[in-house]
Amino acid sequence: MSDFEKVKNFILDMGFAISHEEPKEELVVIDDDERGIKNLVIDCESPILILEQVIIPMPQDSSDFCKRILQINRTLVHGAFVLDEEGTTLLFRDTLQLENLDRNELEGSIDALSLALAEYASELVSFVRG
Repeated sequence: MSDFEKVKNFILDMGFAISHEEPKEELVVIDDDERGIKNLVIDCESPILILEQVIIPMPQDSSDFCKRILQINRTLVHGAFVLDEEGTTLLFRDTLQLENLDRNELEGSIDALSLALAEYASELVSFVRG
């Protein structure tokens, strides 16, 4: 079984809905509205698995916001809040090794995103609204 098939099986076993799939690119997109998971991209880029979800656009004056993001990152169990290449969008990103990946590890990363959103979503949105 390929790494991609293994990851897909883990995702389906966890009860997530796959909203989009690109088998040639070895990536899936999952959703779980109750857990704050919306368009979470899970991409097999051997030797790593990349999990990435857009969170919010960056506010215009972002120096205080960036400082707060770094403080929040310190509390996260897995992954981190990061900026896209243009610095205009806040993302959640985590990477895992594919070679020894198990379901619990993948589930822990997804749970970390869900927990971070539950704990910090309103604060993050308040920065954007100013």
